[in-house]
Formats: sequence, C-alpha cells, structure tokens
Amino acid sequence: MLHKILKIVALILSILGAVWLVRIILAGDTAILDSADLQDSLVTPFIYIAYLIFAIALVFVLVFVIKNLFTSGSSLKGTLIGLGAFLAVVVISFLLASGEETPMRDGEVLSASASRWVEAGIYAFYLLALIAVGAMVFSGVKKLAK
Repeated sequence: MLHKILKIVALILSILGAVWLVRIILAGDTAILDSADLQDSLVTPFIYIAYLIFAIALVFVLVFVIKNLFTSGSSLKGTLIGLGAFLAVVVISFLLASGEETPMRDGEVLSASASRWVEAGIYAFYLLALIAVGAMVFSGVKKLAK
C-alpha cells in the first residue's frame, strides 16, 4: 500500500517538475532574468518542488536508517564509532582552517566565519579522500600478503 502511494507521489512530483522545467525553457533565460513576475511564477514553484522532493527523500532516508539500525543485526556501537570518526574529521578540519574575509566577484564580501567553514569543508574532503585511498591501499596490500 505504501509502495503504491509513494509511486503515485513520485509520478505527480515528476510531472510537476517536468512541466515547470519546460515552462522555464520556453520562457528563456533573458526573459526570466529581466522579469521578477516570471521569476515568481516559473522559478519559485520549481524551487519549491525541488525542496519538497529533497525533504521527502531526507525523511525516508532517516526513517529507514533508524529503522534498520534498531531492527537488523547491525551494531549501534559500530554506527556510533563511524559517526564519531566523521565528526572528528570535521572538527580537525575546522581547527586547521583559518578563514579570512574574502571579496567575491559580485562585490559582496564572504565573512571570515563562512570562509573558515568553506576551508574546513575542503580539508574534510581531502582528509576523507586520503583515508579512503589509504584504506584501499591497505586492503590491497593485505590481500597480496595472503
């Protein structure tokens, strides 16, 4: 029953998204940039549809992750260790980041705090990529040793 409802909701949202996308394409970029009314009638509903789809996906992911965490044989301890390790990487990245006010192309200024978070995100990406590559190399060497 729930599966059928989800299929119907997905179909409706897909059709709405496709209709608004076609309307946006037919209106053209310059017309939309020049007219606030077109932005409100074309782009804003398209953004709300995207927000709705994102919220639905996020809710279902969270519900099923929590459900599977407590019902399947997965270990809560292992999940918390993984979450803690991820948070440790974020904290280390944030501590490594300096963050300076940065002028942007449009004349605005990116605050030092926002700049620090951007830099922390980049550091976190590099640290996680390094850990992943290291794990793959370690796994390959371990297999070769056997």
